[in-house]
Amino acid sequence: MAVRVPAAELKQHPSSPFTASRCRSPRDAALPAPLRVASRTPRRPEVSNRIICRCTYTAILPIYAQNLRKSGCRAAGHRGSQEEGAAGRGAVSARLPVPDHIPRPPYVGTDAIPDVCPDRQVHDGESIMRMLDACELAARVLQYAGTLVKPAVTTDEIDRAVHQMIIDAGAYPSPLGYGGFPKSVCTSVNECTCHGIPDSRELQDGDIINIDVTVYLNGYHGDTSRTYLCGDVDESTKQLVKVTEECMMRGISACRHGASFKEIGQRISEHASKYGYGIDPFVGHGIGRIFHCEPIIWSTYDYEPGFMVAGQTFTIEPTLSMGSTQCVVLDDGWTAVAADGSLSAQFEHTVLVTRDGVEILTGCP
Repeated sequence: MAVRVPAAELKQHPSSPFTASRCRSPRDAALPAPLRVASRTPRRPEVSNRIICRCTYTAILPIYAQNLRKSGCRAAGHRGSQEEGAAGRGAVSARLPVPDHIPRPPYVGTDAIPDVCPDRQVHDGESIMRMLDACELAARVLQYAGTLVKPAVTTDEIDRAVHQMIIDAGAYPSPLGYGGFPKSVCTSVNECTCHGIPDSRELQDGDIINIDVTVYLNGYHGDTSRTYLCGDVDESTKQLVKVTEECMMRGISACRHGASFKEIGQRISEHASKYGYGIDPFVGHGIGRIFHCEPIIWSTYDYEPGFMVAGQTFTIEPTLSMGSTQCVVLDDGWTAVAADGSLSAQFEHTVLVTRDGVEILTGCP
């Protein structure tokens, strides 16, 4: 069920790790039975290592290429990943299979990164219901994945659990095979800012981990992520995670029919600056039948033209850093790591613009 957030109202999301969750936790029961999401819609008749300004999705790298030239970001040698520190880099297991009967997104089967679609998707009643189905599933999967975060658990184990829950629901894990990405979920630990590839590295007490879940169900994508605390995390890191979620909610609170897209980044920037955090130029994006499309949603002050329209769906996903807002992309072509080793946190929701505000489609069901 979507969570309604009036445009002028700001509340901490109920699934916050810092508040009592109203969601039923899988810890309270055995491993959930395969989740089947009944459609609400009527049945129809038959790169090399380099320092770059950070981006949210490699699909949007062409947009960043222009920004990199303007900002003067330069090439850098290999620095290492989250796994190449004291813990050592983990091994990546083979890609998991998906049953043949589950429909694939059109990009599956090629390692080419799809272009960002220039169209801005505006939904009618039926497609909104399909978006709700996909987003509800993504939220449930992320909620379950969060219960697995504890010391000695590997990110590969989290990936396997997420993969199984998604295919049991008759959906496809959107990251799997996207531009050659080898896993069903992104797991970004500590100084890994995005696109962390699940591997055999065990989580350690005091880690933080962003888990980014996207599912493809009945022709639509639902996308959400959050940063979880692993074991005993120090207070300064807890504050980073807390403020990042608050920034996301402030960005969401700016959304309404007729509002400028610039308001999202302004509200996020104003809150982050109070704590001295850097805002990585990761971006949100339009989403629906297409994984990544316009509009591009910045978390910083920007000049994104245009205004929101009721029926639009897009993600808001700020990433805050304790240090530099530059990163190294490793030789796997995906893993983006803070250039100075500083911690980063990210939160993400898929939202629907309405006439009187906004609905969080990936709110906890």
